[in-house]
Amino acid sequence: MYSVLQAPSFEKELIKNLSLEQQRKIDRFKEKQLSTNPYVGDACGRPFFREKRLGNKRVYFLIYDEFSAVLLVGLSDKKTQQITIDDIQDALDNYSDYVKEELKRRGAFYLRTPPSGSQ
Repeated sequence: MYSVLQAPSFEKELIKNLSLEQQRKIDRFKEKQLSTNPYVGDACGRPFFREKRLGNKRVYFLIYDEFSAVLLVGLSDKKTQQITIDDIQDALDNYSDYVKEELKRRGAFYLRTPPSGSQ
């Protein structure tokens, strides 16, 4: 099971740009898909950076297998898709730091042990 987190900027976008019904769709997506199988949607250049289309919006998220966490980082429509992807890629280090700090704050920070023989 993965912890599903939201970047502060994502939360602001969610409230500012989406109707209550669209927000509920994202909540269902988080609960029913992301927490159990985060590799849904399309990869955005890297396997851990993904997007999922929900109606006319795209939800962007980063998967941190080593922490069993998913971070929702952005929203866009088709028109602003590439700008949003570029902005997220520019901030990858910041997002990683945020996930570590947020999991520590919640008392849930740990590294998953890789399977033996992997590397």
